[in-house]
Amino acid sequence: MAVTSEIATAHYVTDAAASRFQIKAFVAGVLSALGHNPTIAIRDFAGEVRLQPGTLGAASLELCLKAPSFEVTNQIREKDKREIEENMHRDVLETDQFPGIVFQSSAASAVKTGEGQFRINLNGSLTLHGVTRSQPIQTYVTVSEELLRARGDFSILLSDYQIRPVSAVGGTLKLKDRLKCSFEIVARRKRE
Repeated sequence: MAVTSEIATAHYVTDAAASRFQIKAFVAGVLSALGHNPTIAIRDFAGEVRLQPGTLGAASLELCLKAPSFEVTNQIREKDKREIEENMHRDVLETDQFPGIVFQSSAASAVKTGEGQFRINLNGSLTLHGVTRSQPIQTYVTVSEELLRARGDFSILLSDYQIRPVSAVGGTLKLKDRLKCSFEIVARRKRE
């Protein structure tokens, strides 16, 4: 009789309160020196990571960002902050119609960089504004029995997701197409 051993898959769930996920937008145009480069914090998101202990090459990630939770964090006048957030939700993200932004990994390759530390290249799909596109993400991960920490950054183009450029002041101030996304995610092991 053959004995089979199955490697248990570890399941981690994101802790949004202990994590940070933000987007940096950049302004262009004739009056860009007077404009703000908004930094947007994502306050509400949920995700799951599954992996086999000792290797992260077979890891999978699903992350859902709740677009209505996006909030400008710049130190600017409250009136300007409200106006930027209203435009972001109504005109850019159209959060009433597209409330969720989802990343789903399809493949991962990992290089061990230390004890419990890995550099991981994730390939997957990002669904934003009703459009799904391929999105690679490089992340640095530290994993223990109970905790997983991941950090990294990546860029997206608004035009790839059929998001029209937003402008103000008669078109002399507008948002650039490229956004920089950065994250420091904490996930805790879920016992099943």
